[in-house]
Amino acid sequence: MIRTLPDPEALCRAAAELFVRQARLSVTRRRRFAVALSGGQTPRRLYEILAVPPLRDSVAWDKTHVFWGDERCVPSDDRRSNARMAREALLDQIPVPPDQIHPISCDENPAQSARQYSDMLHDFFGGGPPAFDLILLGLGEDGHTASLFPQAEILNDQTAWTASVYVKAQKMHRVTLMPAVINRARLVVFLVSGDAKAAVLKAVLNEPTDPLQLPAQLVRPRTGELVWLADKAAAAQLA
Repeated sequence: MIRTLPDPEALCRAAAELFVRQARLSVTRRRRFAVALSGGQTPRRLYEILAVPPLRDSVAWDKTHVFWGDERCVPSDDRRSNARMAREALLDQIPVPPDQIHPISCDENPAQSARQYSDMLHDFFGGGPPAFDLILLGLGEDGHTASLFPQAEILNDQTAWTASVYVKAQKMHRVTLMPAVINRARLVVFLVSGDAKAAVLKAVLNEPTDPLQLPAQLVRPRTGELVWLADKAAAAQLA
């Protein structure tokens, strides 16, 4: 499903409403809510909305478990850290128990950190394949999502839950959830904002499937729901 919103603020409020809806549904059905957060400026505003009433009071934070879809391998206090951004915008403002926050710590050994994160998922989901209640994703101008970048070797792996990748353009290691996990989520929500994303959004949605060039095309939930939220500028080239 594709929803077009007037502007970035409306997009983030729509995303916040989906977050609350999915949290309530998950707690009712499974007595917990497992969410994987995204980095970036658009999600920051989403988190700020969730951090204050009325939506802050609409989520059972004591039953919420917070993970991340990917992380830059930098120290936890680095401004580029996805976990730091989420802490500042949301997690420090809500009563989620600290032991229910599960960041990816990968500044020293990315490959080992990817294995450790996979082990954490194995333990949390009882040994079975992970099934997040909600995964939030962004879309890069090059067609990447999470840390699944064009032409990366890890794109050919159909079974791994997590992986580490070195992004030459950024001179940085990253750790990411893999499609095998993302596509088992009950709800996946893409947040796409700004005219700089218009061409790539059109390509991902309308052009022939070529996941090595457009890794976001790999996101196809098996049984879950896929929602694209785009503001008017990002959706400008869609038919």
